[in-house]
Amino acid sequence: MHREKILLVYDQECPVCRAYCQIVKIRESVGDLVIVNARECSEVLNEITAAGLDLDQGMVLKMGKKLYYGSDALHALAVISSRSGALNRINYYLFKSERLSSLFYPPLRFCRNLLLKLLGKSSINNLMNS
Repeated sequence: MHREKILLVYDQECPVCRAYCQIVKIRESVGDLVIVNARECSEVLNEITAAGLDLDQGMVLKMGKKLYYGSDALHALAVISSRSGALNRINYYLFKSERLSSLFYPPLRFCRNLLLKLLGKSSINNLMNS
């Protein structure tokens, strides 16, 4: 039986994003989570850029043909996540609500952007490169 591939596109240069993507697990019944580095050319990156989604301002989750962006991506991940392990349970409770996700996401994005600046990392600039 063919399992759906669910793509999570994130910034591998961000240590917090990288840690999150290594920890988050989805339920086996949903499909296979495939982690995609937003800094490497790929078909899904082209699709995200064509949709006008700025990867410097949010991660993207692709399920089927639908793209979830920023807080919507975190919320969708929480809904399909496994509850195994303390960090996956925390992820679920923090982001299972669309309202909480949209409340928490802007400060998380700000911290990510500040961290990258402090580390001297460049922006992804996927919209500028299109």
